[in-house]
Amino acid sequence: MATFLLEVGTEELPASFVDSALEQWRSQIPQSLTERYLLPENQATEAVEVYGTPRRLAVLIKGLPTQQPDQTEEVKGPPVQAAFKDGKPTRAAEGFAQKQGVTLEALEIRATEKGEFVFVQKVIAGRPTAKLLTELVPQWINSLEGKRFMRWGDGDLKFPRPIRWLVTLLDETVLPLKIVSGSEVVTSDRVSRGHRVLHPQPVTIQQPGDYLATMRAASVEPDPEQRRTTIQSQVQAAAQKVGGYALISPSLLTEVTNLVEWPSAVVGQFDAEFLELPSEVSITEMESHQRYFPVFQSEGSTELLPYFITASNGDPAKADIIAAGNQRVIRARLSDGKFFFDADRANPLESYLPRLETVTFQEALGSVRDKVTRIGQIADRIAEQLHVSERDRSQIQRAALLCKADLVTQMVGEFPELQGVMGQKYALASGEPEAVATAIVEHYLPKGAGDRLPQTLAGQVVGLADRLDTLVGIFSLGMMPSGSSDPFALRRAANAVVNVTWVASLPLNLLQLLEQVTADFAASHPAVLKMSVSELLQQLKDFFLQRVRTLLQEDRHIDYDLVNAVLGENDPEYTERALKDLLDVRDRALFLQSLRNDGTLAKIYETVNRASRLAAQGDLDTKSLDPAALVNSDLFKQPSEQAFYDALVQLVPQTQVAQAERDYQKLVAGLSQIAPTVSSFFDGPESVLVMDSDPEIKRNRLNLLGLLRNHARVLADFGAIVKG
Repeated sequence: MATFLLEVGTEELPASFVDSALEQWRSQIPQSLTERYLLPENQATEAVEVYGTPRRLAVLIKGLPTQQPDQTEEVKGPPVQAAFKDGKPTRAAEGFAQKQGVTLEALEIRATEKGEFVFVQKVIAGRPTAKLLTELVPQWINSLEGKRFMRWGDGDLKFPRPIRWLVTLLDETVLPLKIVSGSEVVTSDRVSRGHRVLHPQPVTIQQPGDYLATMRAASVEPDPEQRRTTIQSQVQAAAQKVGGYALISPSLLTEVTNLVEWPSAVVGQFDAEFLELPSEVSITEMESHQRYFPVFQSEGSTELLPYFITASNGDPAKADIIAAGNQRVIRARLSDGKFFFDADRANPLESYLPRLETVTFQEALGSVRDKVTRIGQIADRIAEQLHVSERDRSQIQRAALLCKADLVTQMVGEFPELQGVMGQKYALASGEPEAVATAIVEHYLPKGAGDRLPQTLAGQVVGLADRLDTLVGIFSLGMMPSGSSDPFALRRAANAVVNVTWVASLPLNLLQLLEQVTADFAASHPAVLKMSVSELLQQLKDFFLQRVRTLLQEDRHIDYDLVNAVLGENDPEYTERALKDLLDVRDRALFLQSLRNDGTLAKIYETVNRASRLAAQGDLDTKSLDPAALVNSDLFKQPSEQAFYDALVQLVPQTQVAQAERDYQKLVAGLSQIAPTVSSFFDGPESVLVMDSDPEIKRNRLNLLGLLRNHARVLADFGAIVKG
């Protein structure tokens, strides 16, 4: 068995591309080796190891055969009647044999569905692995995808940075390859390059198995996971030396891992006066702009120490010089931050509102100041639904008015990621109530999947209002998401509306809210609408229902058929019910899943579903529950009918409790109790024929079944549930 090494050496690659490229190779290379029979599918993934640094991408493949195994291929030829005449081969047979490289004696005749045909079994000789790899390597390089690929010079190769060297070793042998990169023709060799500073000399690799040890000796750690672990341990150790704890953001750690080849932690210091800045400002300066790790007083503390730690790619012996250079940079950055902070606080937050008129939200929808007005109106609609106190309503309105004011401050202009955060700081500095200030920062939450949610009522209401305004406005322009394209993050906005409502248990009637907001928007922006109000409302309803469906399945792990059962399949009654009460649709879905998990659903499913299927042939509506007004006991012919009726009478109060209190356990208990009675009605010794020849008796029995269906429909549409 042979081992193969490929190393593609480059100028410094973008950090994000290194991870992406390695992930692509992890998937593509094992597949390409399997397709060419060089490795079995169950071994290919383990046999392929990928490595990467800012200056190289590498793959090490173990257990390769020296030659591809021979393959047998069956080729279908012409029909027998065309290939042979009077028992002798025709030109068609001779041509087919010649084309396949076999003798006429190798032809076989076989029967198929379309008659007899000529076949030939061909043995395709395996090719040398070395030859196949020289074809595969350019494909592996060219197949990589990413942002900002470009041609470097006159060649056709597109890559994020110019390729400077190429190592292709099959055991001790260099496989001959050439790549045109810019004005250079890069020829494969066994010579790599070490660390730019610590080992600038060329590095010779004798065989693939020596790769890791050879590069480490040249101050290059090719394994990103090892670099990641090293950075984590070094940064925390450095923080402990100055009596603190380093905050290591996973995203920053990933980025820094792909910015260095031989990391060494360097501690820097800044003036204590900058600790007066909000910690969010200092952390943003350090993490987002300088790729530094901030240091706190202890784990879980919110108090910064005047230190930072950087993962240097330089000479550890010159750590003092490296620290001094970084200290000059961070001092300048923090000085700017302090200037912006002091200048912004010189004016009350409300004073920035007029400047929002100069910031466009969306060309057809006006300025951000216009949006703020709409947010306030929608927030008032939500507050009205929630029956909040006058005090809460006042705070909600104040937060809605100020929620975007910090967008035109100098600090947010320099650091857009601090929007909301600075609004909170400036609101407090302006003397606004804490509830208002907190709502300003919280109304942006969640910013993405897995992010924390707003905890205060004002933050929740203003956040919902903001997103609903965006959804209604952008939908009105006919700019709904399509496929993966969602430039206004409308799916994320709708997800946030549903999740905030669920987690905060807000008793919102979303359907009514959508009706009100679309009507208000149409009245104030008649020239903007690209469709009728009813069409706009229907598109928003469909969009929210799809988000609810997705969140139930993907986030709450509800089976797809149970989601269909609570949302309905082309059933307006269920879809409207879901949008009127998001809490109820969530609770019913979770409850159904628990019934399936503990086996209860299977016990009542057959009874309810059988009744529902037959009830569909009757004319009873889907809402009636009381048998007294709909079933005539004088028409009963068997005791099983009276038993069915009596059981339905007992079920009514249990269903009413389920409707009033959303206590569906009582309804399910009632359905479980009625199941044996319904089974006797269908199959017992006193069973009846539902579809009786007497139309009155038939209708009476169908009403019994329809009433049972209706009681079950209070929980879900059992017809949408898949048995099992």
